[in-house]
Amino acid sequence: MRKFIGWIRDANMTTESERTARSDRFRSAIAAFIEARREAKLKGSESVGDTASKYNYHAWLAGAARRVGWIQAVTHTLKATHPDARGSSLFVNPSALPVLAEIGSHLLIAGYEMDVDGNAAALDVFAFLKIEVDGGRLLDWMRAGDADLRASLHDDLGVAIAWMEAFNGLIRNDPTPKSHYLAKQVYWCVGEEPADNACYHLLQPLFSSILEDVVHADISDVRFGETNKLARNAFREKKSYHGSYREYSGLVERKLGGSKPLNVSQLNAERRGINRLLASLPPPAWSERLRNLLNLDSALNRFSRFEGVAALVKTLIAFLRSDPPQNEKTRKRRESMEQALGLQLLDFAASIKVRFEPGWTRDEDCRLPLCEQMWLDPERSELPPREDHTDEDEAFREAYDRGDWPDEIAGRFGNWLNDRLRDAGLVAVGDMQQRHWARQAVVDAAWPVPMQRRAGGP
Repeated sequence: MRKFIGWIRDANMTTESERTARSDRFRSAIAAFIEARREAKLKGSESVGDTASKYNYHAWLAGAARRVGWIQAVTHTLKATHPDARGSSLFVNPSALPVLAEIGSHLLIAGYEMDVDGNAAALDVFAFLKIEVDGGRLLDWMRAGDADLRASLHDDLGVAIAWMEAFNGLIRNDPTPKSHYLAKQVYWCVGEEPADNACYHLLQPLFSSILEDVVHADISDVRFGETNKLARNAFREKKSYHGSYREYSGLVERKLGGSKPLNVSQLNAERRGINRLLASLPPPAWSERLRNLLNLDSALNRFSRFEGVAALVKTLIAFLRSDPPQNEKTRKRRESMEQALGLQLLDFAASIKVRFEPGWTRDEDCRLPLCEQMWLDPERSELPPREDHTDEDEAFREAYDRGDWPDEIAGRFGNWLNDRLRDAGLVAVGDMQQRHWARQAVVDAAWPVPMQRRAGGP
């Protein structure tokens, strides 16, 4: 309560006439927020009664001050590791972190979007605390002990102070942080006896939600931003362009939280659970530009001529023709060639995603199978439907979300590879082996776990 002591001065002077124009601005912004919530709640409902009374100015603020304890501001969330983990998430100001040469949360001193986790029923309180007045959020003014904001909350000084203290509790950490068996714990030996459990320190790696949000925003700008869009258009139209072009190659998307990304955190839900992983590979060196994929029956025809693919297939065929002995060494060498082909397939798809504007498969000359369209143009599912093709675009989005298309891509890739083997005079592998080819090429590297199971993975 120490930081609130200064507010108690001149307590007897807290009257209606004390409210300044600034205090009125706070009150107006808060009242507008509550009214918008009330209208949204009562829209289409004939019963007003008790529901409407909950949205009385002071009644709603009292309820919000109570519910704010259901959520917690976080910078590093445990539930990104596993949604059912019941340990502690952390709020750490980036300015308090040590400065390192590597990229990390410590670089976000200039600003970041705050994240929260907890009970979704209290997320409206977080939206309330993010209301901006005079260039700052309500939460910031509350943490600063702003007298004008205090006066706008309630005429009773004690009530206003109690509410501000409650709202400030959004930013807190557990006095004794806890891990959980579903978290990725690391036991680090800090003593001299590895056999002694007392010689280990438990480390709990935590996912930096605020850093992921900054990375996600930058990648989205590269894909959808106006600057890169102008550069791509200039390239297609063979016109000069005075500016830079950026791209991220070899990206992989993973979904955090499954069908309920809000179980992880608020920012994760805003990203629809999408978290992009950068490729841990050296920059690709393409010898030629990707050609137009329109008027093709399959993009795998282009993949055959993609950088390094022909050499890999040739090496695989030569190895199989040598009739190698069926032993562990042979199996490992064959698998290494399979994995190399799989990485090329992923690079091929990533190259198309970054070089072509989302929605390119809407072109009337696109003849690719629907599964390949969803594979190579996934961002199309996030575009608004066209007025004259609403049914078609909605069907595309529903099919993409249904998630059957990766299985089809795996099968088509297996058939493509079998065709290469037949053309070389080799016996095509059977169904089990074909699923193995497909799993090596696509599933293990990029698909969500449920899709791995459907493709015959472990």
